[in-house]
Amino acid sequence: MKHPLPATAVLLVMFLAAQIIGLLVVSSYIDKSASEQATKEAGKPVVVYGQLPYGVERPAIAPDTSFIFLSVAILIGTVLLLLIIKFRKISLWKAWFLLAIIITLTVSFSSFLPKASAAALALVVAYFRVFKPNVLAHNISELFVYGGLAAIFVPVLNVKSAAILLTLIAAYDLFAVFASKHMITLAKFQAANNIFAGLFIPKKLSLKSAVYPIASVATAIGAKKDSPQQKKADEAGKYSDTGSYAVIGGGDIGFPLLFAGAAMASFGFYRTLIIPVAAAAALAILLAIGKKGKFYPAMPFIAAGCFVGYGVLQLI
Repeated sequence: MKHPLPATAVLLVMFLAAQIIGLLVVSSYIDKSASEQATKEAGKPVVVYGQLPYGVERPAIAPDTSFIFLSVAILIGTVLLLLIIKFRKISLWKAWFLLAIIITLTVSFSSFLPKASAAALALVVAYFRVFKPNVLAHNISELFVYGGLAAIFVPVLNVKSAAILLTLIAAYDLFAVFASKHMITLAKFQAANNIFAGLFIPKKLSLKSAVYPIASVATAIGAKKDSPQQKKADEAGKYSDTGSYAVIGGGDIGFPLLFAGAAMASFGFYRTLIIPVAAAAALAILLAIGKKGKFYPAMPFIAAGCFVGYGVLQLI
């Protein structure tokens, strides 16, 4: 097993919680009256989404081809981040990350709170996430940030596009970890600068570990830059698993949520929960068979879980 059982269990529960919260956020933006009217006119289920707060706009793209737009955007974002790493523009990365966190958290929190309160809370959580990181603030933001992301992009997806996107990302994850290994570079860069996109669970669970400031995410996950131990591990394509935290990347949370959100338009909130449960089960298998000290592409497992869950939906 890659991590101790208690940390693994918490990681899986947090992953599932992020999926459920994300679906709730997406569901809150559905205009029920407009959807009912559109369904009557079309003679088939139609979902109409309401506007996002503070003038945040969804991309104007067709659902059937939206996977192309999103795939290109991901590639461009990856290239930009690699350039930031190459030229050591850390302040630019922090500003980019901070802005993204504020926008997505505001969208997410607005599902549950008045807009002004949502924006204020988003600013507070984003500040601690970027400038005063601790495990509690980090994971609170992770639970809600992907819901905001899904509320922006799910309305421009359908199940077909979401499935293609999930498949492409799974293949990309395999390539980026085992072939080009730039995914490892991205993870280490984020860790070295105390801004890691993903869940971050102490292997030794305690109140102190949750609220104590994170001095170095890199040290915590055993990826301390330029250490002799890490250099040796780099040569083997591994990271030094001497740290005290279990992690899972942000993309491994966000992409299955996009797929589940697209499916929710046809199956409703409660039935769609089968998809994140199946995805969590697939992630559990990976964590159970994974070995310490190795990077693993989680998306192939998670995508397979999503497709199994969707297949079950078709049968019930």
